Amino acid sequence: MNSLVLAVIGIAMMLAGYFVYSKYLARRVYKLEAQFHTPAHELTDGVDYVPTNKFVLWGHHFTSVAGAAPIVGPAVAVIWGWLPAFLWVTLGTVFFAGMHDMGALWASVRNRGQSMGMLSGRYIGARGRNLFLVVIFLLLLMVVAAFATVITNLLIATPTSVIPVWGAIAVAAVIGQMIYRWKMNLLLTTVIGVVALYSLILVGDRFPVVLPDSVLGMTPATFWIVALFLYAGVASLLPVWVLLQPRDYINGVQLFIGLGILYLSVLLASPTVVAPAINHAVPEGTPSIVPLLFVTIACGAISGFHGMVSSGTSAKQLDKETDGRFVGYFGAVGEGLLALGAIIAATAGYQTLADWEAVYSAFNEGGVSAFVEGGGAIVNAGLGIPASLSATILATMAVLFAATTMDTAVRLQRFVVQEAGEILGIRIRNVVATVVVLVCGVALTFSAGADGSGGLLIWPLFGTTNQLLASLTLAIIAVILLRKKRNPILVLIPLVFVLVMSIYALIVQIGTFYADGNWLLLALDLVILVASLWVALESGIAMQAARKGAFDPETDDPVLAGSGRRDTTGSD
Repeated sequence: MNSLVLAVIGIAMMLAGYFVYSKYLARRVYKLEAQFHTPAHELTDGVDYVPTNKFVLWGHHFTSVAGAAPIVGPAVAVIWGWLPAFLWVTLGTVFFAGMHDMGALWASVRNRGQSMGMLSGRYIGARGRNLFLVVIFLLLLMVVAAFATVITNLLIATPTSVIPVWGAIAVAAVIGQMIYRWKMNLLLTTVIGVVALYSLILVGDRFPVVLPDSVLGMTPATFWIVALFLYAGVASLLPVWVLLQPRDYINGVQLFIGLGILYLSVLLASPTVVAPAINHAVPEGTPSIVPLLFVTIACGAISGFHGMVSSGTSAKQLDKETDGRFVGYFGAVGEGLLALGAIIAATAGYQTLADWEAVYSAFNEGGVSAFVEGGGAIVNAGLGIPASLSATILATMAVLFAATTMDTAVRLQRFVVQEAGEILGIRIRNVVATVVVLVCGVALTFSAGADGSGGLLIWPLFGTTNQLLASLTLAIIAVILLRKKRNPILVLIPLVFVLVMSIYALIVQIGTFYADGNWLLLALDLVILVASLWVALESGIAMQAARKGAFDPETDDPVLAGSGRRDTTGSD
């Protein structure tokens, strides 16, 4: 199979999804209104609620939701063959992820920028909300701890990426001033930022940074992890326009250019996909493709983390409700294109099938290293860029994706801690909530030693937890649609599919964890399973009530029987 054929078919499907299906969703399902007064205007505070240009917000949203997961998942899942991964990424992006992300953004915007955790209280009930927040907190903890470890490993393995990765922070700070303080033209600002970032990549390739064995009494791994948590903590506290938003925007543009370089290389080199379409000779110990494919590839097909970003930060910055189609749906398309690129790099970046099989000798092999190695070979063959520089470009891409997700996750988890405080009647200030998040993240990351390997301890549960959260987010969207007297079938089909596959995967993992004697993961698996089933049951009851009850289609509020008045007391 020629990789160019895969690229053309995949890109065409995703663009058709954006230009055709997303328009249908915007007009007939979510009914987006340009005149709607969004939370960014209603609650403007210059910190979290900031009306934002849709292109800038798309950059923040795209890079925040992407991270390393749409690289890792597809690059691992091709062990079952390229065809199942290709179909799940393309169809999932078009019919699952785009609808889910745009829907979560719309639901939050229609509810004063509240997160999915808080929305679950209104639309599902207090019990569902409390359990929902538990699942969200565990998911964000996995993201923060694991990405700190992943980024650290990449910085150590690819020292040429150190200067561009950390230099991007300074570039972003300047970009924020150029956009909001100096009111400079966005196109000119973008060009300056991209040139600065790629200049840093050239400098980094020339001057790799390898830390000594001891830095301030810490190993290189410990030092990078501490530095990353300190940065993420500061970034989560600063006004969103100062660092987080411009960093995500300029990174998004730079990363899209990086994807363009990869796809242009595929066009010019047309490398052959050496991996089998369906691998009938998977290595011993590889789990069954069903249901594991659908949780191994989470980001890149559908991801609950996207709902957290949509409702946690993006909804607070949306200038016009109609911008939600570009920010939400096209943000998912951007991630789908990254996942498609990871599939091509991990299957067509090797000379022979034997070379590919040497890398994929066991389940969970490949991942980012296969993307960087295979993608670097394709870029080198297609554009003639030296192998070292090609690897630096792709490694920097992967690290910047992971870093932007990590700092957004810390901010989101701070919101979750504060929302939990509200439920308990405790007002938790930003700094205190951030400290709680950092302490939890650092404790988990270093729980297995100074190398930060503890950050990956609970990562095996990420895919299933993430997909369960996506199905529960879809449940909230379905309840809202039912209350507004709209047909929720386009939401219910993905909801049922993802929920069934996720619960199936959790049950399979219970057996694996028990057989391995991994009691921590077994206990967490059971907690997540019980909480998710409970929320799913509460969601079913809420959907039934919404279908049968009388609700104001404009506000979603229950109408008191026989009075014509709305009941605005909420679900609590």
